[in-house]
Amino acid sequence: MGVTREQLNDSSNTSSINDKPVTNHLSAREFTPRSSVEQWINQQLAKAGIAVNGPNPWDPQVHNTALWNRVLRQGSLGLGDAYVDGWWDCEQLDEFISRAISAQLDEKITGRWMMFRHWLAATFMNRQSEKRAYQVGEQHYDAGNDLYQAMLDPTMSYSCGYWHQAEDLHQAQLNKLRLICEKAQLQQGESVLEIGCGWGSFAELAATEYGVNVTGITISKEQKKLADERCKGLPVDIALQDYRTLKGQYDKLVSIGMFEHVGPKNYRTYMRAAHGLMKDEGIFVLHTIGKARASLGTDPWIDKYIFPNGVIPTLTQISDAVEPYFVIEDVHNFGPDYDTTLMAWHDNFVAAWPELKAQYSERFYRMWVYYLRVCAGAFRSRSLQLYQVVLRKQSGRLPRYQSLR
Repeated sequence: MGVTREQLNDSSNTSSINDKPVTNHLSAREFTPRSSVEQWINQQLAKAGIAVNGPNPWDPQVHNTALWNRVLRQGSLGLGDAYVDGWWDCEQLDEFISRAISAQLDEKITGRWMMFRHWLAATFMNRQSEKRAYQVGEQHYDAGNDLYQAMLDPTMSYSCGYWHQAEDLHQAQLNKLRLICEKAQLQQGESVLEIGCGWGSFAELAATEYGVNVTGITISKEQKKLADERCKGLPVDIALQDYRTLKGQYDKLVSIGMFEHVGPKNYRTYMRAAHGLMKDEGIFVLHTIGKARASLGTDPWIDKYIFPNGVIPTLTQISDAVEPYFVIEDVHNFGPDYDTTLMAWHDNFVAAWPELKAQYSERFYRMWVYYLRVCAGAFRSRSLQLYQVVLRKQSGRLPRYQSLR
């Protein structure tokens, strides 16, 4: 199932993310490539304008020369584990990752067996089956509401903000929520289904500002608990439920940052379920991360520690799944805004650490910083996108849809 919060917070239990103890520490002055592996990796990094122990803030500072063999053997999993272990540091880790991806170093230094194993799992297993659907909730979203309340803005939105005419994270998240409401053309009294409701940010705003009745589902007990508290007294019902078990029909559908957990084997199942749950004249707004090129599986480090069983779809995969059920009325890509959002979350997390560290270990701190900054770098490189897709059922009776920005 991955690594639990308890394992990450137990500084004495490092076997799950350690191969070796931290040894062979070097200062920057002492570092010189000592093997053909180190020399080759240094040559690849130089193509991205990265110098090991160099003067730039995006240059990695290496404390353990065993890093290179670990990276060559395990790819991104080894790189991330080594960072958590303290084998290397980088002031601007996000920029390091952005440069490395832009230079396609992630494809050259892959840890091929690790990627092959993920390919096998994605090909022959349904890692996002109904039975496994609650794993990401237990591992990631249940990590602690105190953590997310400190990191996120007051709406508790855990997805990309819309930074058009926004000066801070809170305004960006309000912009995003209201944009979705406007794209869905919400009308007072309508019934709205939110597939993946998080801590209730959309449900609370849509019910309060647009007067709709919201049914939200989540696979996280902690999210449901806080969402129930936030939406108390509003026409909102939050259920701990998988999308495949839903029944009924709704005027409008919304899904924000949940499709990344569906998986390629279930894309058609998801769209078929959404089609059956929405009235013929309805609108479905899908907000999801997307990637530039299709590949089975996901990043091994992110899969192990952050989002187990997650897979980022391409626009083609979304389109193929949609085709039998919906017309695509609009596609809006504001992926660069996720870079800004992630860095704002990072800054909030770091600022809150003095209060959080009584409940979380230093290893958790390094893991969380790595997660946020690596993801920011991936969006900065434009290898990841953020799509808002507006869908309607295939019908010639519907009036023209006017896109919003």
